[in-house]
Amino acid sequence: MEARPTRVPLAKQVGNVMGSWAWTEPSVWTQRMLAALVAGVKGGVWFSLIDKVYSRGNLATAAAKVAANRGAAGVDHVDVEAFALHAEAHLKKLEEQLRQGTYQPQAIRRVYIPKPGSDELRPLGIPTVRDRVAQTAIVHVLAPIFERDFAPTSYGFRPNRGCQQALERVEELLAAGYSYVVDADLKSYFDTIPHERLVQRIRAKVADGRLLGLIESFLKAGILDGLQEWTPVAGAPQGAVLSPLLSNIYLDPLDHLMAAHGLEMVRYADDFVILCRSRQEAEGALALVQAWVAENGLTLHPTKTRIVEASTEAFDFLGYRFDRDKRLVRPKSLEKLKEAVRAKTRRTDGRSLKVIVEDLNRTLRGWFGYFKRCHERVFSRLDGWIRRRLRSLLRKRTKRKGISRHGADEQRWPNAYFAEQGLFSLKTAHAKFVSPL
Repeated sequence: MEARPTRVPLAKQVGNVMGSWAWTEPSVWTQRMLAALVAGVKGGVWFSLIDKVYSRGNLATAAAKVAANRGAAGVDHVDVEAFALHAEAHLKKLEEQLRQGTYQPQAIRRVYIPKPGSDELRPLGIPTVRDRVAQTAIVHVLAPIFERDFAPTSYGFRPNRGCQQALERVEELLAAGYSYVVDADLKSYFDTIPHERLVQRIRAKVADGRLLGLIESFLKAGILDGLQEWTPVAGAPQGAVLSPLLSNIYLDPLDHLMAAHGLEMVRYADDFVILCRSRQEAEGALALVQAWVAENGLTLHPTKTRIVEASTEAFDFLGYRFDRDKRLVRPKSLEKLKEAVRAKTRRTDGRSLKVIVEDLNRTLRGWFGYFKRCHERVFSRLDGWIRRRLRSLLRKRTKRKGISRHGADEQRWPNAYFAEQGLFSLKTAHAKFVSPL
């Protein structure tokens, strides 16, 4: 059945209001508020929202979410456990400051995490726990207002959506003959979002000056990198609770523009592909994206943005490698898993095999849950590699030199031995996934 180009109507809900918006924060989005959201407020603009942000119920729920997500301490060295010890006092003070308009965000602590499969480092911003609570409370208020009109072509950081749905959509389009792919890459997107234009997009739906000012204060919060501190002039730091919503708000006009031209875009945050039926259509789509990106103060990566003929070339999306009729794992994603497995199966590891297998299984189950759509050969090869790692470990424990290779070790410790130890088999899990009965 042919996939039809997406159209992007307003996401007005009918029938049971709570059924469609059950994910919203109930201390903010009462039945009356939701009814107004569905019906549409006058002029499409919301007023008087700051009191919803600092309501005690909203702040308490926000604090619980921050605690559940854990995460490191910010520049004040207060972690979630320390915050929880005096939660009532912290929330009371936070409520008062937000009500009185005296709240000021603290600087964001910058750390760098490695990018899998490369020597590059990715900057990550860590706000204080107090600031994470305040930002979560803001998200509770703002998210439904913008979610109402977000295009269905975006899947990242949205309720009841995610990577798997985005991947399914790409597969549907490829199967329907959309064999030319605009593989786009926004260069340093989160660090380059123009503040003024972003706030303008928020202001199009929110007219509460105090809330807008609060959001701007978070955008302009200082960045503490080692001993250096500076004030950013653009961007929404990765790691901040507000950033995913803000990033979607900024790119939403691009989603609607593509749909208005009958183009099939699938976007997850700043990662997107546009699937087309011909090279000419793909070239037109790329030109349209290039123009929009330039007009909106962003930059396409010059070497990572390209047009791919999917029937003869591979392209990567959300950790997967789409290689003609096969779904493989992107090499960087595969290397990330192997790094995790190596760390858990060192030959010098003194833990019992049972404990090592249990530790491995947690990693393997989580990884399979995401990459279960891959071709079966991915899993059989990984299973074999993981067993060889374990056989090398067992060789050392039995005073044998060197690493495990094919032959005698497979007889000493056959595949069935590891199955008896409870080792999670990726190949078996995949077979059950594709044929559940």
